[in-house]
Amino acid sequence: MLVYVLGHRPDEFGLVPDSEGFVPYKELLQAIHEEEGWRYVRRSHINEVLLGRDRPLFESEDERIRSVEQRWDLDLHNPAQFIPKILFTAVRRRAHPVVMERGLSAAEDKYLVLTPAREMALRIGRRRDQAPVLLEILAEAAKEKRGLFFSFGDLFLSPEIPAKFIAGPPLPMEMFERRKEKAKEKEKPVKGPPTPSPGTFILDPSRDPDPYRKAKGKKRKGWKEAAKKMRRDRKGRP
Repeated sequence: MLVYVLGHRPDEFGLVPDSEGFVPYKELLQAIHEEEGWRYVRRSHINEVLLGRDRPLFESEDERIRSVEQRWDLDLHNPAQFIPKILFTAVRRRAHPVVMERGLSAAEDKYLVLTPAREMALRIGRRRDQAPVLLEILAEAAKEKRGLFFSFGDLFLSPEIPAKFIAGPPLPMEMFERRKEKAKEKEKPVKGPPTPSPGTFILDPSRDPDPYRKAKGKKRKGWKEAAKKMRRDRKGRP
């Protein structure tokens, strides 16, 4: 199972190895648990494989693992020439409003994982949210506007997707109301000082006729030295 997932078809399980061919243990276990009859697998079972006779088939480093023999090819230098008209991805419910407004952008040194299969998109999305939101990516239109797409088995990778190429379910009315309220709060003018009514006046501290009033209760600088000098002068008198 590990040889097939890591060395032959990681894309079939919604996995994308890094530039060195490694897959994080966490992502590997998530993918394996999605297969019927394999949910029992734990990290300890993988460790047993790495300590057994099949140890030469794999390399483990920190929190990731890879197959020594890799029969897949991940080319991130040459964009895909042909891509489906529509691709799918699934995002967390909390991210849905932001994505529809700002688009999708991958983290540093990462790529967005897209697929022509709805179920695969939901499968990958459920690893972060039990009920993710399925989105359609107008891939062909995005590519015509110089969008980048790379092919990896049955998956496609992209660094970013502008919002205008993303279609999805409408946002709940509650979210629209919250946005309107926030927009109104931003537009509220800053309140200035109240306009005085006839027969009233506003105190202005800067126009106080007694400039020493502010310093009331505060001793001037150097008062200690002056006091010491006064005491010395008194002692010196006959």
